[in-house]
Amino acid sequence: MVFVSGGSRGIGRAICEEFANCGQDVAFCYSSDEEGAEQTVRRVESLGAGAIALRCDISSEAEVEKMFAALPCPEILVNNAGISLYGEIANTSYADWNRLFSVNVGGAFLCTRALIPRFLKRGGGSIVNVSSMWGETGASCEAAYSASKAALIGFTKAAAKELAPANIRVNCVACGMVDTQMNARFSEAEKQAFVREIPTGRICTAEEVASAVVFLAKSRYITGQILRQNGGAFI
Repeated sequence: MVFVSGGSRGIGRAICEEFANCGQDVAFCYSSDEEGAEQTVRRVESLGAGAIALRCDISSEAEVEKMFAALPCPEILVNNAGISLYGEIANTSYADWNRLFSVNVGGAFLCTRALIPRFLKRGGGSIVNVSSMWGETGASCEAAYSASKAALIGFTKAAAKELAPANIRVNCVACGMVDTQMNARFSEAEKQAFVREIPTGRICTAEEVASAVVFLAKSRYITGQILRQNGGAFI
């Protein structure tokens, strides 16, 4: 079984579907989009795999522990859940900054920590974190988001070194612009301006991110790596 945080839409749903296509049952959590979660369950089941949806605030230590106590131990963890914040630093409240970190980084930490003892009992596991190219390059007017994604990359590298002797691999996908609801705030003109800076001449699809996640999850000798999936926007 695979566990995916933030599986009710976008990249998370695509990841659930890609694993289902590989014949693996999927469990995922969502924060509030119950309708989207039900759609993901139906789509996974239509592919012949089992699906479990659990509502959880992954920034809550108690909720994360309760959630995993209700599940069998997965063999793969995908820390995908994340939120964004667009605005100048001067207009970013400390509460907003902390909320971004508690979800984007804290959620990955809590899910990882909760599963380590169970991975140890089963003899190993695989963790894939979903980050962003902005975690490596920084994005203007997205300081909090960029900083949180940079922290997730650092967490990936440190966890990979710590957990490798226990046969637990940890990797990361650093996405460029992806065609999801998170980027719907940008106008078509803004998207096209960004596309002109991408050597491949287009933005990424959620399905392409999902393929990269599955590749890292199943590659037995790859750990501590940041797979840049940005069409050459950052090399």
